[in-house]
Amino acid sequence: MLIFLLGALVTTAAAKDVALISNKNTFVPTMGFADVVKVCKGQMGHWPDGKPVTIIMRQPGSAEMKLVEEKIYALSSQDVRELITSANHSRPDRSAIILGGSDEEVIRKVESIPGAIGLVDVYSITGAVSVVKISGKLPLESGYALHGN
Repeated sequence: MLIFLLGALVTTAAAKDVALISNKNTFVPTMGFADVVKVCKGQMGHWPDGKPVTIIMRQPGSAEMKLVEEKIYALSSQDVRELITSANHSRPDRSAIILGGSDEEVIRKVESIPGAIGLVDVYSITGAVSVVKISGKLPLESGYALHGN
């Protein structure tokens, strides 16, 4: 019974919806899923307003990142770590990808870095950041790209 309950908790943790958030001072229009992938892989350098693009997210390999690793990266946790290292080495002025230890830390970093966007559990969102539509959809809407189920 205990194993069943632990399995259910792990499945629930992995099935959470992930929201794309942005710094309130950075205008981020609705992003297509392909652009989200580019940003998450460190392949987009600047927003149309000239601010450098930085993505902030949880540590690869964490339960919170499972959905992101599968849907955005389509890579193993180790391969995502290597991609992050490579993307950050190609940016001498500012990291392309910054990692946070909690959703709260990700939100604080997104809030404080102009041009930053982040990936957090939809239920962690605060008024300190803006939610970005992906392909015209907000989290919890049918067809949202980062839906956990």
